[in-house]
Amino acid sequence: MNDRFQELTVFVRAATTGSFSAAARELGLSQPSVSRIISELEERLGARLLLRSTRKVVPTDAGESFLQHAGQILADLERADELARNMDSVEGILRVAAPSIVCQRVLIPQLRKFALSHPRLKMEFMTSDSLQNLVADRIDVAIRFGKLKDSGFVARKLAELPRILIASSDYIAARGMPESPDALAKHDIIIGPVSPQIWPWTFTRQGESHHARIAPRYL
Repeated sequence: MNDRFQELTVFVRAATTGSFSAAARELGLSQPSVSRIISELEERLGARLLLRSTRKVVPTDAGESFLQHAGQILADLERADELARNMDSVEGILRVAAPSIVCQRVLIPQLRKFALSHPRLKMEFMTSDSLQNLVADRIDVAIRFGKLKDSGFVARKLAELPRILIASSDYIAARGMPESPDALAKHDIIIGPVSPQIWPWTFTRQGESHHARIAPRYL
């Protein structure tokens, strides 16, 4: 316990209960420890706060004033702790739009952990491989692939997704190996549902970028 916080807590309990012994029992301290803390507090302030007798502890005038302010400080600290604990206790419905592969491989495996952290929150997944209208569909959060268009929405980069081009050995034997990105225009390109429908494709090699026009055959 922080020394200043402990001083306030011990003083308030001793002044409120009128007993060092009662304060000690409530706070899990020994009676000599409570007496020492009060004495050190009075010495630091240069004022007598509590009048001791064999039967009861009574606040002095300075002690009454200090008790009022100390009690308010402790109440404010408790309130601040409560607000901090409940700050993330969000509730309601969170509508999330994401491609199906993201839901299956990323979101759903983390769903139980997320639900335990936000027990009052309900989630509604808008799973689609097309781009939804975030405003019209009342979507709160959307996960997108690729470079986003300029808009008034706030976007944050989550990760980078490396992409590769692959072909079966039978296809290469029949159609040949493309020697450059431009040669891809003569090949049968299969595009997955989550691939951004943005042409041309950009290839980067040794720091230099090259744009190639792609005409996918299968979408």
